[in-house]
Amino acid sequence: MNYRKSIYIRILALSVLLSPISACKDFLEEELMTQRTTEYFTTEEGIQDLAVGMYYNLRFHFSSEWGFATTNYGTDEFRVGGDASNSMWNDYGGNFNSLIPAVNVNTVMAQTLWDNMYIGINSANLLLQNAEAHLPAGTAKDTYKGEAHFIRAFNYLKLVRQYGGVPLKLTPSTTVEREFERSSTQAVVEQIIADFNDAYNLLPVTASVPGKITKDAAAHFLAKAYLFRASEINDSWNGATKASDLEQGLRFADEVIGRRQLAPNFADLWNYTTVNGPNESLNEILLAAQFTFDQSTRGSYGNQMHLFYLSQYLNLPHMMRDIAGGREYQRLRTNYYAYNVYDRVNDSRFWKSFKTKYAVNNPAAGSIYQLGDLSVMYVINNPSDTRFNTAGSLSNVVDAKTGKVIPSVFPIYAQGADYLNNENFQNRFAPLNKFIDGSREAVGDVIGYRDGILARLADTYLTAAELAVRQGDYGKALTYINTVRERGTYKEGENRTAYTDGGAAYNATSNPAGYASFGARNSFYPENSYYESNNMPVTTAKTSLTITSFAQLPAEDEAIIRTLGYASEYDRALAFILNERSRELMGEFYRWEDLSRTKTLIARARAFNRGAAPNIQDKHNLRPIPQSHLDAIQKNGSALTSTEKQQEQNPGY
Repeated sequence: MNYRKSIYIRILALSVLLSPISACKDFLEEELMTQRTTEYFTTEEGIQDLAVGMYYNLRFHFSSEWGFATTNYGTDEFRVGGDASNSMWNDYGGNFNSLIPAVNVNTVMAQTLWDNMYIGINSANLLLQNAEAHLPAGTAKDTYKGEAHFIRAFNYLKLVRQYGGVPLKLTPSTTVEREFERSSTQAVVEQIIADFNDAYNLLPVTASVPGKITKDAAAHFLAKAYLFRASEINDSWNGATKASDLEQGLRFADEVIGRRQLAPNFADLWNYTTVNGPNESLNEILLAAQFTFDQSTRGSYGNQMHLFYLSQYLNLPHMMRDIAGGREYQRLRTNYYAYNVYDRVNDSRFWKSFKTKYAVNNPAAGSIYQLGDLSVMYVINNPSDTRFNTAGSLSNVVDAKTGKVIPSVFPIYAQGADYLNNENFQNRFAPLNKFIDGSREAVGDVIGYRDGILARLADTYLTAAELAVRQGDYGKALTYINTVRERGTYKEGENRTAYTDGGAAYNATSNPAGYASFGARNSFYPENSYYESNNMPVTTAKTSLTITSFAQLPAEDEAIIRTLGYASEYDRALAFILNERSRELMGEFYRWEDLSRTKTLIARARAFNRGAAPNIQDKHNLRPIPQSHLDAIQKNGSALTSTEKQQEQNPGY
């Protein structure tokens, strides 16, 4: 049995094991002999199961709307699309507080992230305690302890980046506990760094089976933990550790960089063709939450990220919803910043990250359209483009291949105006394609099978670049940055219209002959709108994205920096790195935390996010401590008073 399957079978077994089991003595005088208790976790088999089951906690980040609401809403990259179930996380309005009122069953509550991170922490604490007490010395014991230290640090890093200081719990809870004091941010970060160091020292360099945590994952997150402590949000107390943090962070980042390789083509990361396929075993991927097609192992946390970044297409002419196009929940609408941060002529990453064309999959009876014709096109153009106007000429754009008018064309600019950037088009935007999953079995399936990437090498490079900028070594920072940028540039002879996304898995597994012949429900179109958007002649010449100085940056970066009003070399360099993180890591669950820790969230959200701009305040650099936690805890055996609750709360909430 492979690891991916066995991990979930064990998880399900553990959930049964830990459920309360009782027998009615009045009805049947029978002693239940098969029931297990937590004593099972003191046995070698139980410890092994506990270690495997702990990985389940990583799947939480991809399993519902909290994955994007806590990381991508309310930033420069995305805002609310056609469904506003969690708009409070983007708009920072009055409902965004320690108690979030439920709009519907999809609403992400204030305590969801908090509670689930502590569940994982408790599992890690239990594994550490029992592995130390009940296993003989050796590789297995070291690995289990290393994994436990890693998960505990990973979860606390998530908590501290969202909330600041939180209660530190380093022993397992076996009974109800109510007295928890909030630790300082400094103390929590010190524990995180200690745990990641322990994990680094205990974990193997190479995973014994795919999906297991390795030394490289620990080193990567150590670099990020050191960077977090050295970031602006901690400037009131981090002066004594900043220099050593930058040095240590770079040491660990360089170690990972020295052992790993970027995928040759940026599209390789998103070229998902089958469950557990080649793109999920790339050397670039340092850590991923493991998912599988085996429904018996699904549990509560299936991967739902394929639902949320898609714009609506089912109600457009000659279109119907299908597996390849995805079930479009349209939660995250692309901000114009997310389009304009790219050099869309030379940087392939835009065209490999966003879906801009759909094929006809439901031609109207008697029409000229056939299956596979170009049906929907998003034109990602510039304000100077005069080809379109807002009076209706969007309906006469002709497909050069077929000579047919393309039924639905959506430019982002028409006669210099932000055509899609208004409330009439909440459900019309070029969708991020990184999570599309065509391996699902039915159109209506909400659970997908793709692994969820939690860390990859390009992030390590950009983390190293930021550490170098903070040291004042701008030349070294550019070396890291240019490595990532050159991977993203178009190569000599590269076809700039080539496109794929995870929807192609539908074709690869069900119909190798190709998308056009499969049947009505297949909207995958293997091209992008590069030439239509840029309105330029066909070329396959080599390009370069290399930059040589932060004093002279590409036009797209200079425009953003002018908007934000930065002038110093450091501010320009940091702004560029944050822009580069967008270009490389768009939508990958980093953005809110990156902007929060650098204290650039307020300025960027006001400048580039229409929903957030009116309401965002300095207090929003941290999340509110959940009211459910404040109401449940006690002090000296009594519930907290209102004053004591306010003392435990973040300022402004």
